[in-house]
Amino acid sequence: MNKLIFFLGPAGAGKTTLAKAVASRRTAAVLDMDILLRPAADAIMTMHGLDPSDRDSDQYKKLCRDLGYRITMDAALDNLGLCSDIFVVGPFTKEAADPHWIDNELARIGLTLQDVEVKVVLVTLANEGLFRERIEGRHSPLDDWKFQNWDIFRSAFKSRTVAWPLPSSHVVTIDNSNPDRAVTAAEVEMFIYSSM
Repeated sequence: MNKLIFFLGPAGAGKTTLAKAVASRRTAAVLDMDILLRPAADAIMTMHGLDPSDRDSDQYKKLCRDLGYRITMDAALDNLGLCSDIFVVGPFTKEAADPHWIDNELARIGLTLQDVEVKVVLVTLANEGLFRERIEGRHSPLDDWKFQNWDIFRSAFKSRTVAWPLPSSHVVTIDNSNPDRAVTAAEVEMFIYSSM
């Protein structure tokens, strides 16, 4: 059975970049919620007369958030059992706080945590300034709300935990501040594949 690896953390932490760096060294598919949801989110926000670049407001969360997680997890679950590992990327804030969430997701396809090796990489940065620098460096209109509401958005930088019933050895917090991506990717690769 392939591995199901979650890369969780706030915007700017480098979740996707890190997941892709590890995937390039292994056989793994990277399913990024932002990419999978983008066409639907653009259409839904436009249909409601809202900014299609908004990815953070209460209106966006009400209209699109849960759909994004459903699309992403349907894609991940559909690929379990194939020959590549599945790397899932997204904040997963509400989901990580629900102790039953991962069991319920796997049950959708008749599996349990005994059938699938699930690991979580909590990606963070050393300080708020680095988060801001990385987000600014993306030059993305999807980040406009973050800068206009920084005092609200910055609460996403607090340290995270995962309530899922996983062994403690299956959850790691990774500081992705090192500009040498290869060093951090090697650390994450060792964590994911340490049982091999």
